[in-house]
Amino acid sequence: MSRSAAALRLAAFYAAIFAAVGIHIPFWPLWLKDRGLSPTEIGLLVAAGYMTRLVATPLVGHWVDHRGDRKRPLLILSIAAALTWLAFPWVHGFWAILVVTVVTIFPFTSLMPVGDALSLMVVQSQRLDYGRIRLWGSLAFIIAATTMGQVLADWPVSLLPWLMVAALALTAATCTTLPDARVPAHEAPAPLAPLMASGIFLLFLATAAFNQSAHTVYYAFATIHWKASGLSDPAIGILWSEGVVAEILLFAFSGWVVARLGPSGLLLAAALGGVARWSILGLTADPVWVAAAQLLHAATFGCGHLGAMHFISRAVPPSLAGRAQGVYAAIAVGLAPGLMTPLSGYLFELLGGASFLAMGGLSAISSLLAWRLLRSWRNGHAIPM
Repeated sequence: MSRSAAALRLAAFYAAIFAAVGIHIPFWPLWLKDRGLSPTEIGLLVAAGYMTRLVATPLVGHWVDHRGDRKRPLLILSIAAALTWLAFPWVHGFWAILVVTVVTIFPFTSLMPVGDALSLMVVQSQRLDYGRIRLWGSLAFIIAATTMGQVLADWPVSLLPWLMVAALALTAATCTTLPDARVPAHEAPAPLAPLMASGIFLLFLATAAFNQSAHTVYYAFATIHWKASGLSDPAIGILWSEGVVAEILLFAFSGWVVARLGPSGLLLAAALGGVARWSILGLTADPVWVAAAQLLHAATFGCGHLGAMHFISRAVPPSLAGRAQGVYAAIAVGLAPGLMTPLSGYLFELLGGASFLAMGGLSAISSLLAWRLLRSWRNGHAIPM
């Protein structure tokens, strides 16, 4: 497969999966609220998704590493996610929705780390620019979030599960075209224990975990907060999309940025951006200031994601990449935000928009850890196994 064909097919996968993410993250809390759930119950359901990731991604990563291939597991996971999402329109009440959430999130949350593992293998073997491929996912997120803001102005929020099914079916279709990247048969999966005993890897996980946890109020309650502050659904869709435009620009020049900052520097930039972003959102819901803060999504998410992906790519051997992605997704993207989200729900009920200020504190902790990582780990050196 040519370099251009491989890049195009990876870009199509990211576009499809992030269309689903663009529907799910900004607007799923509105569907839950429409089902009569309180902010605390919504926080618990979002936390359940994170905790499901804690179990799902290491298990799937272990399965994928022992298989050696990446394409077929992605196809299986995307089909399973599409089929299980069909259950949501028929359930009511907190406990029923909780059960369906756990079942559905298991395959859905595993798609991204396995997709990233495959993508990074192809990027390394074909010398492609990961950021320029990944930006198509961000662009799809913008289109999906903006479109959903317009759709929900005229259509009921009960439409959301059906749109998720359609986006996941499209993701499954793109998986059939992906490059069939495999770990060579002679490379047996490396043991996980030495990686988890590495102080550098654990420092990386802690840095990323605090940065990810600082997003919990934003992901669970930003839409509800902005709507209560008088912003319209189309305006909210634009706000969610606006920050991703800056993220796309970052990804477009990611080769230059990564070369100069390195993974540790990117993680530090993400954390410092979080201190500024969450402080602004905690102090005002004025659309002008919110729009300015949303540009920092390029730092808090974009730099954080690039830093994590390039750290794993440089520090972890290919035979362990699936599980390393799974551990990162489970702990930094799953466990830490999952533990923080119920508290975020309580803080939002108590403080409203001021709960964003607590997220700024988490970003400050991430900044200190990122600085330590920058001083302790020399970018480009693999962790001894």
